Amino acid sequence: MFEFVTNLLTSAIAEDLGEDGDITTSAIFNADDTGEALIRCKQSGVLSGITLAAPLFGFVDKYLASHISSVSDAAPATAVETYCGDGDTVEPGKAVCRVRGAVRSILAGERTILNLIQRLSGIATFTAAMVRELSNSGAKTRLLDTRKTTPGMRTLEKAAVRHGGGVNHRCGLYDMMLIKDTHVRRAGGVTAALTKALAWRGDSAVPRIEIEVQSIEEFVQALRLKPDRIMLDNMSPKEIDICVDERDASGLKIELEASGNITLGILSAIAATNVDYISCGAITHSAPALDFHLVMLS
Repeated sequence: MFEFVTNLLTSAIAEDLGEDGDITTSAIFNADDTGEALIRCKQSGVLSGITLAAPLFGFVDKYLASHISSVSDAAPATAVETYCGDGDTVEPGKAVCRVRGAVRSILAGERTILNLIQRLSGIATFTAAMVRELSNSGAKTRLLDTRKTTPGMRTLEKAAVRHGGGVNHRCGLYDMMLIKDTHVRRAGGVTAALTKALAWRGDSAVPRIEIEVQSIEEFVQALRLKPDRIMLDNMSPKEIDICVDERDASGLKIELEASGNITLGILSAIAATNVDYISCGAITHSAPALDFHLVMLS
């Protein structure tokens, strides 16, 4: 398991249980009381984050054993059986996994695992709706995410985008050069900023270089210098169409990405321009959670 996932899960558990654990459950159930529960979906959507269930409950067991003196060493380990995989479509009432073990562990991990699955499945579901709209338009335009993610959860949220059928943009500031408007303004314009970036890269093909432009004039300046990708920020479909035609007429294999205030309602109009990508921050920063609940069976 990736170290950041371990850190995320253990921190989330510690945040909820503190030093005294789940005092309500401890007051009602003994350490050796066992049971089982189902996690069910309450809405239609796309599942993401289910692979976190087994490790999370494993960490709950360890946390309770090491922090809570009333937990017996003989308390059974929590077992998780999954019925669905990340990227699967789920419907209301669908059981996505079964959890068996000590009642104290099941209830101690309940809210944390639900929070994670709800958040990630919400992203996957919102992404899937956007991808479906693009597919229905008949365009070959692909949907990209952005770096507008929850700190510490970027890898999981970008995985959720993939589960919904989207494509990941760069992972961070280290794996692709993206010259934003802030760089452009401080550097003295598109030509100055892009020239410096290209010189820094030299003859290598990596890292890839993308530059954000906000007008057709800036686009023409960028096109002349041949970056790998040009982001067309907050342009109208008509302006994007002009840029696509200019790129095609040049014969250059430069990718074009539309971005800025992207909504479900405008996707088809932008895709009709044949732009290569549409990036949308909302699929991660504004995705509504998909509702799940845990039901005790015994």
